[in-house]
Amino acid sequence: MASMMQPQIILLKEGTDTSQGKPQLISNINACMAVADVVRTTLGPRGMDKLIHDDKGNTTISNDGATIMKLLDIVHPAAKILVDIAKSQDSEVGDGTTTVVLLAGEFLKEAKPFIEDGVHPQNLIRSYRTASFMAIEKIKELAVSIEGKSLDEKRSLLAKCAATTLSSKLIGGEKDFFAKMVVDAVIAIGNEDRLNMIGIKKVQGGTMRDSFLVNGVAFKKTFSYAGFEQQPKKFLNPKILLLNIELELKSEKENAEIRLSDPLQYQSIVDAEWNIIYDKLDKCVKSGAKIVLSRLAIGDLATQYFADRDIFCAGRVAEDDLHRVAAATGATVQTSVNNVIDEVLGSCEIFEEKQVGSERFNIFSGCPLGQTATIVLRGGADQFIEEAERSLHDAIMIVRRAMKNSTVVAGGGAIDMEISRYLWQHARNIAGKSQLFINAYAKALEVIPRQLCDNAGFDATDVLNKLRQKHALAAGEGALYGVDINTGGISDSFANFVWEPAVVKINAINAATEAACLILSVDETVKNPKSESAQSDAAGMGRGRGGGGMRGGRGRGMRRR
Repeated sequence: MASMMQPQIILLKEGTDTSQGKPQLISNINACMAVADVVRTTLGPRGMDKLIHDDKGNTTISNDGATIMKLLDIVHPAAKILVDIAKSQDSEVGDGTTTVVLLAGEFLKEAKPFIEDGVHPQNLIRSYRTASFMAIEKIKELAVSIEGKSLDEKRSLLAKCAATTLSSKLIGGEKDFFAKMVVDAVIAIGNEDRLNMIGIKKVQGGTMRDSFLVNGVAFKKTFSYAGFEQQPKKFLNPKILLLNIELELKSEKENAEIRLSDPLQYQSIVDAEWNIIYDKLDKCVKSGAKIVLSRLAIGDLATQYFADRDIFCAGRVAEDDLHRVAAATGATVQTSVNNVIDEVLGSCEIFEEKQVGSERFNIFSGCPLGQTATIVLRGGADQFIEEAERSLHDAIMIVRRAMKNSTVVAGGGAIDMEISRYLWQHARNIAGKSQLFINAYAKALEVIPRQLCDNAGFDATDVLNKLRQKHALAAGEGALYGVDINTGGISDSFANFVWEPAVVKINAINAATEAACLILSVDETVKNPKSESAQSDAAGMGRGRGGGGMRGGRGRGMRRR
């Protein structure tokens, strides 16, 4: 009786929404499965694209997992974890963003029946982590190194990795053309880690085959002043001066004040101003530079001055383009024109201004330091070129990773089937429930080849049975067999040059397992009403203040009666 009389203990603020236990866990799993279903159809060479239309009226057509996840603007707190792993896969490896979301969704889907039957999530998490560790060890064992090959061999192997990545993209029809271009661009920047050393410029018009690679720097002609057309448009072995200063006459600030006792003094002030700008221009000419680029404006006076002396100039050059010119030509960006010595000037074999479609481009080629490259992309619609750029970004990242890690595995679902078979076999030696959980993990890995078949319109059950049979052969004879997208059967992925860097798979399995374990470990969600009420209060106050401001505005300009 006494216990019934005790007052109720209130821990959380009134209006706080909490949901916990098994229903909450299953709700989180369902949300993640729904997100995985969105990108499911984009996987592989026959994957479909998504057209995303945002509230600003922009449309994006893409089949890149990370891009779709970012644009979807998911609000469910558990499903947001899948967005994060897609982003991390994109920034770390560049490709495999759809794979990682699909794997995480499938791990959770396989865990769902166990959760419903009352299995404790920690048992699942423990088994999943063990399985993931074993899967990664198996990938390292199966990976083939491309280290120690000659440059031509390595170039050919890297092109195959790039072509595998591009085959699932919108520009897959021209994958061989672009794969070679990507490999040349990555080799051009050498050991340079900064990805922005490869510039991608987009020009509407023409066909994809009109795209080209510049072993150097290319950027769009900047805003030009009078006298620009009188400048030479081509130089051989010119010296290049890079500046971060304005070369134009500036009007004074509104609050500038000069007091004169004699009107004649005004002319001396004007003359001094002109002398300063002429002095700067004269020092630029004396440096011996034939090309002057500046991040800030180069006005009409300077443009005409340089044109009269057969010097090319361009102002308002984008900062990343200026840095790429500096890296390629060996020039150093100057913040002053005083004491410009030869050591700070850059050089290149050929500089020319060239018409590309409706745009004019300034192109620096034959640069001594290399370390940079520019891909000029051509195509029809804006959305198409944007997607081509995203596709090339993935391919560039893959080639960079393959160069650094230099181990590759068979693609087309071959590596996934082999790990799955290995885990099934290992699970037989385990007693207890964890055998079931590792089997569930192994089954989840089959989602990649199954989805490749579904997206290509093949009978997934039939193809998977053939793959299981092939992979079950002794001595690992079938370890390299994956889905053959062209025939709807199975084939040796390695012999067909369907390769991907081992790091892509390792990262994808790691990230997907982490995400699945994290979601399985959450058993309660607490939503605080304070943030929601604060937002509505702020909106209300904003409306009130705006109204008052308008009334004040009307009153202030009127005559008092």
